[in-house]
Amino acid sequence: MGLLEITLIGVGLAMDAFAVSVCKGISIKKLNYKDVLIIALYFGIFQAIMPLIGYLFGTTFSKFVSYIDHWIVFVLLSIIGGKMILDSVKDEEGKGDDKINFKTMIILALATSIDALAIGITFAFFEINILKAILVIGVVTFLLSALGVKIGNKFGDKFGKKAEIAGGIILIIIGLKILLEHLGILALG
Repeated sequence: MGLLEITLIGVGLAMDAFAVSVCKGISIKKLNYKDVLIIALYFGIFQAIMPLIGYLFGTTFSKFVSYIDHWIVFVLLSIIGGKMILDSVKDEEGKGDDKINFKTMIILALATSIDALAIGITFAFFEINILKAILVIGVVTFLLSALGVKIGNKFGDKFGKKAEIAGGIILIIIGLKILLEHLGILALG
């Protein structure tokens, strides 16, 4: 597997992190570069570590992960999305939840990197330089997440509460889509 293929896999894996980063950017009213860096690091690091864990566990862990990963993602994204919606409705000044706390970021990073764990398991069946693969995946996710936070923040400044509600709904839809795809109700792709 070459650099191009690994990069494309990285982009595909980073799409959930990008979408969640956009949503997180919407909720931050006074964005600074430290916030962008922290959010992008959480997603980039988790997206790099999970394939490594999957690779190390190989086929032993694959049946367990593929059986429940979609449920984990659905529940976590639904909770975070629901919280975003509730916070935007409860918040009369439109400030939303602009905190970048450890608990929230770990949940978001974990939820968006479950698929990367499964990719790591598939990497175990290929002759692949796993260190190069996780570096590429981590960097791609970091860059796209940083971009997503900036885009979300610009969008959020213009549309406030409505954007935060939309962000919460998007997270729930992403979780539902992943769940329905894995249950075979929606076509993968």
